[in-house]
Amino acid sequence: MTMKKITAGRDVLGEFAPKFAQLNDDVLFGEVWSRESELSARDRSLITVTALMAQGLTDTSFGHHLAMAKENGITRSEIAEILTHAAFYAGWPKAWAAFRMAKDIWADAENTDEKQLHQNSMVFPIGAPNDGFAQYFSGQSYLAPVSTAQVKIFNVTFEPGCRNNWHIHEADKRLTSTHRPPGLSNNWHIHEADKGGGQILVCVAGRGYYQEWGKEPQELHPGDVINIMPGVKHWHGAAPDSWFSHLAVEVPGENCRSQWCEPVSEEEYRKLK
Repeated sequence: MTMKKITAGRDVLGEFAPKFAQLNDDVLFGEVWSRESELSARDRSLITVTALMAQGLTDTSFGHHLAMAKENGITRSEIAEILTHAAFYAGWPKAWAAFRMAKDIWADAENTDEKQLHQNSMVFPIGAPNDGFAQYFSGQSYLAPVSTAQVKIFNVTFEPGCRNNWHIHEADKRLTSTHRPPGLSNNWHIHEADKGGGQILVCVAGRGYYQEWGKEPQELHPGDVINIMPGVKHWHGAAPDSWFSHLAVEVPGENCRSQWCEPVSEEEYRKLK
């Protein structure tokens, strides 16, 4: 991560104390903070926030450092743990003051930490809102093209509770990575082909399920591989309490297509653990 140029010193004290402003912007932030090969900006934010809290300096500059810590990748759950731990050494009243400011800065992050943690575990980006296909989804989905030449590769992400509509796939030969938050599953569907075809699932993160028609659900974990033969009615998706990601490989064949059927019933899905 390249740290953005800081000009706070010159903006506030450029005329009154130009040397101090220059040292603040060019030395402290321009040289010391930029030494990320020695210590990351995230770790420097952690140290700085803890040091300022320990001194009871919960002023506007502390607020700026909290905001910078958030920008540098410290999550809502992490800042809560950092301040709680530091409270035993710096003092309880100082922690209370720090929490009041941190709570405001991370107010919009309450529902994004799990998504960010799952993203951090993946090599594939979640992508942008899937607005082009929004009419086919209940809830918010995201799409990130990884490759559009030769073999097409896409990451598809579903927010909790998001499901796509009944549909039939005219499948091409593509490789996708599908991210499903807790409680998300796709409809029952069938992969068909005149010759070849079918699908292979390679589980890469989280916990999920795969089920074929007439059989018990199969729990999935990273490293599991599922071979789905043409004509087999099935579904796969996330466990109720876990994000889940898998690579979906469409096996090459002639006239490959997918026929989408009824959704997995809420009653049956909620039996899963």
